[in-house]
Amino acid sequence: MDAFINKLRQHDLENSDSLSRGKMTTLQVNLGNLCNQSCVHCHIEASPDGKNIMSKEVINDILGFLSRHKMKTLDITGGAPEMNPNFEYFVEKARGLVDELIVRSNLTVLTDEKYKLFPELFKKHNVHLICSMPCYLQQNVDSQRGINVFKKSVLALKILNELGFANQKDVLLDLVYNPVGASLPPSQEELERDYKKILSIEHGVNFNRLITITNVPIKRFKNYLESKGEYIKYRTLLEDNFNPDIIGNIMCRTFLSVAYDGKIYDCDFNQALGLAIKNKDGVCLTIKDLDPDSLEGNEIILGEHCLSCMAGSGSSCQGALTGEDQKVENEIEKQETK
Repeated sequence: MDAFINKLRQHDLENSDSLSRGKMTTLQVNLGNLCNQSCVHCHIEASPDGKNIMSKEVINDILGFLSRHKMKTLDITGGAPEMNPNFEYFVEKARGLVDELIVRSNLTVLTDEKYKLFPELFKKHNVHLICSMPCYLQQNVDSQRGINVFKKSVLALKILNELGFANQKDVLLDLVYNPVGASLPPSQEELERDYKKILSIEHGVNFNRLITITNVPIKRFKNYLESKGEYIKYRTLLEDNFNPDIIGNIMCRTFLSVAYDGKIYDCDFNQALGLAIKNKDGVCLTIKDLDPDSLEGNEIILGEHCLSCMAGSGSSCQGALTGEDQKVENEIEKQETK
């Protein structure tokens, strides 16, 4: 029996309404697996050799969808989304179609000569940046992401700070923490205080909020755990820390993920595993002609990997699912639906 389904049954949650899709508010677009890094935890196995790159045709399909259906947030990710040849076009065309435009950056790509003008683009369009920074210690960052990644990341943060990111209220800069090994993230609030103190004092850089994300044991990270003999240990850790109280906050209820080829998924992890949303005839749905209302009430496609999002304080693309930040987000959502 799937370990996640087993946990749901133990807590009488298998038929919970929270496991069905609600009203969609966020469209996350994965521009492909091309990246200037090859991180050990990456669930889409991105690298400089990545070949799955979203075409301008699919980007135009997404723009058409956004023009027809009001979305609160567009969340652009990768790989390194900046490396998609149509990235700038996408940002400029999409910005006026959504309330919030998020770009997920690994920071180091912004230090490359080819992409050095993107920080100005981000400021021009009030892009909300969510940037990878798995630790405030150089050794830990470089061990997970590669030699000199920490130094390049700090340089990119300084460039962004100079443009006003994290120092002006209309240009947000958040950082993302991923555990280096087979462990759960610590308290998001406490870790944020440590990050802000050390990065400010030792490196002179600022950011708005820290987001903690639990590593999902699939693809490259699963291979890494197995090579260390820690896969079973990590899966058991996720099971033992299953938190039934956060089921109402899981992101896949209001979130939709679009792959480089236009196919749609409940989340980016389902995308990595090929668990596409299909119609009643078993045909994969695409963003091109999608009516988001038709997805409401559909059962979310679940799997053992879902344990990661419901372990401990929970995990999502916006961070932990418990704590003060989540309470604020929930209150805002309630007000918007009235």
